[in-house]
Amino acid sequence: MREAIITVENLTMAYGDCLIQRDLNFSVNRGDIFVIMGGSGCGKSTLLMHLIGLQSPAHGAVYYGERNFWRASTKTRQQILRRVGVLFQSGALLSSLTLAENIALPLTEFTRLSPQQIARLVSYKLALVGLAGFEDYYPSEISGGMQKRAGLARAMALDPEILYFDEPSAGLDPISAKRLDDLIKSLRDSLGATVVMVTHELSSIFAIGTNAIFLDAESRTAIAAGPPRQLLASEDPRVRRFLTRDGSMVVPDATEAMA
Repeated sequence: MREAIITVENLTMAYGDCLIQRDLNFSVNRGDIFVIMGGSGCGKSTLLMHLIGLQSPAHGAVYYGERNFWRASTKTRQQILRRVGVLFQSGALLSSLTLAENIALPLTEFTRLSPQQIARLVSYKLALVGLAGFEDYYPSEISGGMQKRAGLARAMALDPEILYFDEPSAGLDPISAKRLDDLIKSLRDSLGATVVMVTHELSSIFAIGTNAIFLDAESRTAIAAGPPRQLLASEDPRVRRFLTRDGSMVVPDATEAMA
């Protein structure tokens, strides 16, 4: 049996009296590329914020291993989040800093490494994402796809066990989006990280997703869960419509997808 690294139990999300999603129950297993999917406005990014400690639940629990995140002490929550890296939709690079300075930020704040050690680690992280030699470039001097990869390098700065991505392919052309998908898969395989990814991009969902949950905006709860290819056969027409775009989606060959 695979190990659950994140477990969500009876989670209800709300902004005041406005219910976003209710009664969410799912697990993310170690080594997963877990996809949070659903139509616009269903609460995908809100769920991500609940998982990374930016939004507290109206009800329910988020467990990291056996630790209840939201009932833990501030110190324990900080320890848990040290195991986590986040790539936000915009990349969230600081425009006034070079790529090297952006990636060095978490290393400077959370480690006691020397400047020389940090510089070596920064160069290594940039090389991992295909940006060797770009240490002194500013975000405005590189393409959108390169900015996403630099953001990924920063998310990996502290060697996290879990990587969270919020719409990583947003704004990228199809070739750059595929390169980013391939990079995410490669890093999962080489570093042993677990990935949780918010996306509505079908190409990414089928190419690299190993497991998924489908959030429905109308019923305000999850109406399907499982490997994306298996969800193509869902009995719920809302899930099938999303995953086929009313039959217009050509699903990649299974040999190209992840087991």
